[in-house]
Amino acid sequence: MAVVVRAGAAPLWWSGVFAAGVGVLPPGLTGRRIGVLAGAALFLVGAAAVALVRRGRYGALARGAARAGKYDVLQDRAVTVRNWRRGHRWWLLSAFAAALGSSFAVPAAGGMLLAGLGTGLRLKAAWIGRRERAAETLLWVRVDWLDRRGGSPAGKAVKGLRGTGIAAGDAAPGGARRRTAALV
Repeated sequence: MAVVVRAGAAPLWWSGVFAAGVGVLPPGLTGRRIGVLAGAALFLVGAAAVALVRRGRYGALARGAARAGKYDVLQDRAVTVRNWRRGHRWWLLSAFAAALGSSFAVPAAGGMLLAGLGTGLRLKAAWIGRRERAAETLLWVRVDWLDRRGGSPAGKAVKGLRGTGIAAGDAAPGGARRRTAALV
């Protein structure tokens, strides 16, 4: 589940950083100082909102997680991330374009908002990772319960989560890549 949540964090963060960097160049209608201050406020509000939204639903699904069965379809981390990014590429591109376009009115604010949304997703994945470490189980969403774009890990179609051991799969708690020890 944390892999799906974390899949959008990096594209949102980097497109937001790039859009904010480019957005500082034009002075805009409000001026750079006001734009950057407004962007900082939007960054904090966006990060907090994304990190806190639907926490109750995630917690309820985590409490009711069942052990993964023999016929549950669980996919690798790389496949999940690729599916999410392919399913949301036009949304990401339009958000980036909107952030760049808004820099002519309020410099850097749109880009900083995008970066804040990415940070919020990263914080939510870290929160899920702490729950996974505490319960010593990885939480998975069945592939057939995700939406057609590969997202919505706590949507209406998700009836429950599946749990496996902490060492199962190629994802670490929190959705990060599993670091393997070097072969000796």
